[in-house]
Amino acid sequence: MNIFNEGNSQTINQVLAAKDQRVALQQAIFKKYPADTLVDVNLNIPGPIKNNQYLEKLFQTGIKQLENEWQELGYPYKLVSALDQDTGSENFYILALPIKKVKLSTVEFEDQTQLGRLFDADVLVKDQARAISRKDLRRKARQCFLCSRPAKECARSRRHSVSEMQEYISNLYTKYVK
Repeated sequence: MNIFNEGNSQTINQVLAAKDQRVALQQAIFKKYPADTLVDVNLNIPGPIKNNQYLEKLFQTGIKQLENEWQELGYPYKLVSALDQDTGSENFYILALPIKKVKLSTVEFEDQTQLGRLFDADVLVKDQARAISRKDLRRKARQCFLCSRPAKECARSRRHSVSEMQEYISNLYTKYVK
């Protein structure tokens, strides 16, 4: 099964416009919750199809895992916004916890299962110009979900084809959702 046979192809301009919308939404959330930690969660999806009914189900399955992890850790969280657009699904959470503690929980989520490895959970604090990184916590870089190399290295060199990555994601859908 190839879950990428449906959906509206996105151009780079549409993806960049969605990024601008994301930054504006983050700023609005920080105005309302200036002292809290913001977590912006989305899927890393290669190719022009960024969302469809299958990817939305995959997203919701992973989101439940993340929320369950926070509940088990006793981390109170609040979903403050959710987007479901052709450029992808995205949830925005506020946690009244230290940024490093929250980032450690999201790294654990991203690394603990094959499904979590598809997710990108950016952890932000209002006064910082960027998200806290794994490197800031002395954690190893995110690994590619197709090989053991650093994900950024594979992305930069285009080591894997879009079709290889989409096949992997389709198989995850079959394993975890279908």
